[in-house]
Amino acid sequence: MEKKESAKERILRVATDLFYREGVRAVGIDRIILESGVAKASFYRNFATKDDLVVAYLEQRHSISMARIDEAERRYPDSPADQLLFLFESLANRLDDPDFRGCPFMNTSVEFPDSDHPGHRKSAELRQQQWDRVTQIAERAGAKDPNELSVQLRMMYSGAMMIGYVNKSDFRREYLLNAVRTLIKKQLD
Repeated sequence: MEKKESAKERILRVATDLFYREGVRAVGIDRIILESGVAKASFYRNFATKDDLVVAYLEQRHSISMARIDEAERRYPDSPADQLLFLFESLANRLDDPDFRGCPFMNTSVEFPDSDHPGHRKSAELRQQQWDRVTQIAERAGAKDPNELSVQLRMMYSGAMMIGYVNKSDFRREYLLNAVRTLIKKQLD
């Protein structure tokens, strides 16, 4: 028997969908309450403020991102270089999705430019954790400068996400993957 979704899970599911599709600032608490079918009191019992919900949304998206890194490591346990490439192949696949709307962390940071805002702060923290893992993979791959490779890959990843969202017709999967292969090869030679 399937476990019934709790009010908190339902709120987070609805908010995650709306925040990603329409933007965090564009979606109000009343709409989330309406679409999740919970009472206002139930909402506030689970999330004291919208900022708390934004942080939970980002943490949920972070889990998905970290699961992709875990998947890369599972698929290619003996080849960190292939793990790095897999992350970009996975991104290229997501860019084909008509509902792709960029990086939830970058989007939230842009929506909340004040670096002290909980959403901005959490976005930066979680994104850094993801790229710290990529740096670790680069170290295991034997990169000459794992940090440099990670930063270069991060710039390519971020740029590809923006092009894939803003100028979808300009995105070329093979260009991205060729550039990633070139960066990795240069660091491993």
